[in-house]
This record gives sequence, structure tokens and C-alpha cells, in this order.
Amino acid sequence: MMSAYLDFIRIRFLTMLAYRVNYYSGIIIYAINIGAYYFLWKAIYGDQDSLAGFTVAQMTTYIAVSWMARAFYFNNLDREIANEIRDGSVAIQFIRPYSYLLVKMMQGFGEGLFRLLLFMVPGMIIVCLIFPVKLPTDPTVWLIYAVMLLFSFLINSQINILTGLFAFFVENNEGMMRMKRVMVDLFSGVVIPVAFFPGWLSSIMQWLPFQAITYLPSSVFTGRTPLHEAMGVFGLQFVWFLVLLVPIFGMWKAARKRLFVQGG
Repeated sequence: MMSAYLDFIRIRFLTMLAYRVNYYSGIIIYAINIGAYYFLWKAIYGDQDSLAGFTVAQMTTYIAVSWMARAFYFNNLDREIANEIRDGSVAIQFIRPYSYLLVKMMQGFGEGLFRLLLFMVPGMIIVCLIFPVKLPTDPTVWLIYAVMLLFSFLINSQINILTGLFAFFVENNEGMMRMKRVMVDLFSGVVIPVAFFPGWLSSIMQWLPFQAITYLPSSVFTGRTPLHEAMGVFGLQFVWFLVLLVPIFGMWKAARKRLFVQGG
């Protein structure tokens, strides 16, 4: 059975490969975004050497790594699930001998692998040639960050699955999906590092899973968070992975009793 789930990863990877030109143009778009944020933060820093614990070099690397990491963990599982619920095709998944939620996660991972190899890696090389990004030389940091990036994908995908499953109850969750995307980009630290949030908002973020997606892993990678504190980041990511399983399975159990097909 496990080989069948691995096939879903391979099929999604090959499907994405058929439309790879779209992602080559995406590299340019991400490079422009990184450039815009680089010059913005450079102006904010002015003559100061550091702000909120970030040096200029760390902030430059943080911007590049955060945006390129987003290329890996980003997916549209919420929209896929919502569309399948609205057109009724999800009903067919109920009678198939596999876990629908696990299949969606595998498909998202196949998309993530494609983005990693053909978007994130070449994009990072281009960005490093254009901007003064300083990557760590310690292979341990790279290994730790790779595992953290995997958890970033898992947590983000879980949030997407939760958002998609809401279509069972609200029928049209387009607004919720848009709100979720803005919240993830903002509160995960892609747009603004969490260290720059007001004290009260920063305290709230400690009780939400968003910072475990981008801010904490990128802080370790840039050296802002010492390597000996990396286990704490691992622990937080793992806890949120487990916590998010509870509402996902609870909502899925309730949704199976509620399914109705619009339009026949």
C-alpha cells in the first residue's frame, strides 16, 4: 500500500514537470520580490548595524531563504479539496481503498519536490549571484534546516487541508482560503520577521503554528537563533504537527457524515 502512496508523489511531480515553464517565470517573480524587500529593509536599517537582533547580513539572507523556502512548502491543497467537495468528486474518494487525506499530503509533497529541485535551488543560486546573501558553511546547519523545512511543509499543508475541509460546512470557502494565505505569509514571517511584531502580537504568535513554518527555521539558518537552540525549534514544530492532526481528523470524521453533492 505504501508504494501506491509513493506513486502519488511521482505522478504529481511528473504533472508539474509538464508545466515547468510557468515555474521558470516564477523564479523571476520571486527574485523581484526578494529584491524589493532587500532594498526596503536596506532603507529601514539606514546606518544601523542591527535591528531586533538581525544584522544587515542576516536580514538579507533571511529574506532570500524565507521566500525560497515558501516555494517549497507552498501548495494549493486547500483549493483542490474545496473544488472536489463542490463538484462532488470527493464522494468517489470515500469508496477507494486508501486514505484521502494522506493522498492529498503525498500529492502536495510531489509538488514540493518539484518546486525544490526546479524552483527553489536554481532560484537561490540566481538570488545569491544578485544580492549579498551569506549562506552558512557548516553542513550541520544545512542538515538541520532541511529537516525543519520538511516540517514547514507538513504544518503548512495541514493548515491548507483544514481550510479545504471547511468547504464541507460552508459550501464556498473562497474568502477563507484568501484570508488563510494572507495570514500564513504575514504571521509566518515571510513578509515581516516575527521579531519586529509588537510585544502583544509576538506573544500571541507563540501560541499559533505560523512562526514554525518560516520564522523559526530561517532564524536558525541565518544564525540569529544559536544552533544549540535548534532542538527547541524541532520540538515546537513536532508539537504543532501532532496538534493539527486532531482538528483534521475530527473535521474529516464530521465531514463524512455531512457530504452532499451540489448540482448532481
